[in-house]
Amino acid sequence: MFGSTPRVMGVSGVTGRSIVRALMLAALLAVSILAGPQLANAQPANAQYPARPILLVVPYSAGSDADLAARNLAQHAPRFLDGQTLVVMNQPGASGAVGTLAVRNAAPDGYHLLLTRIASQVILPAMDTKTPYRWDDFTFLSVLELNPYVCAVRGNAPYASMKDLLAEIGKQPGKLNFATVGEGTIQNFGPQYLFSLAGLPKDAAVGVPYKGSGEITTSLLAGQTQFACSNLGALLGQFRAGTLRPLMTTTREPLKDLPNVPTARSLGWPDMERLAAWSALAAPAGLQREAATRWANVLAQLAKDPAWLAGVAKLGGLPAVRTAAETERFVRDQYELYEKLAKQLGLRQ
Repeated sequence: MFGSTPRVMGVSGVTGRSIVRALMLAALLAVSILAGPQLANAQPANAQYPARPILLVVPYSAGSDADLAARNLAQHAPRFLDGQTLVVMNQPGASGAVGTLAVRNAAPDGYHLLLTRIASQVILPAMDTKTPYRWDDFTFLSVLELNPYVCAVRGNAPYASMKDLLAEIGKQPGKLNFATVGEGTIQNFGPQYLFSLAGLPKDAAVGVPYKGSGEITTSLLAGQTQFACSNLGALLGQFRAGTLRPLMTTTREPLKDLPNVPTARSLGWPDMERLAAWSALAAPAGLQREAATRWANVLAQLAKDPAWLAGVAKLGGLPAVRTAAETERFVRDQYELYEKLAKQLGLRQ
């Protein structure tokens, strides 16, 4: 479904009921690994949580944004967990569904947590009704960080502003191209949502899919595409070099790294603030109260911890720790947004 793959969640040759069986088997394997002797040492029934290491599942590969966020959390959270470690385990597959399902099916004891991202948690189930979990099949602990979302053009492009670009798109519908990493991605949904807010048709510009953020940058520099909207971290180096020009951010306030770039709100599209990638911490539904309370305290301390905050900044994120209730409302809003967009664009199946 994501990237240039068919809409079967990236599992080649697997469709319908077979994808559910494949994901269930993968999830059961992941849970069995978690229950291995290295992590599931017995402890007294009255032991205070956490009494042993905690597994943090990342449903994406090593080096991904999710993986880096998880390792930043795993590095700093143990200081507030009586020294107990977070063991990061990458469980990629099916656009993040394999690792996500593994945690959904794990025991709600606080020893199986999920570092979740926007794509696997909301976009996937919003687009594909065969996804074997719902967005809300979890206990949400907190959002961790937001990844600023920026729209950009080549440094020497003739568009001085976002409104200049949209005016040109309006004059010549279907002529300009924008770079994406596939239909079911925030790089595709962002421009499409902007078109709707600006009163343009959904095919006002043509989305061209690439394999990743590096190829998006290359396509802009080569003139293969005329604009793109993506995470700040993927574009910041080119902004500093002057080879790409940022036209708009979706953050509430101007970014420290881009102080002169207007926000979507200042340009008259405040609803674009809902467009941003993010990482969050979740657990299986019905998480034991002791574990939920402990994590609420840990995350409140992390939100003020200079070392964790520095790690978030280094990764190009904005810290966004909030309460469990606030996090659930946030994720619900995100799911409803992408479900609406998927229906409007004919991408929901």
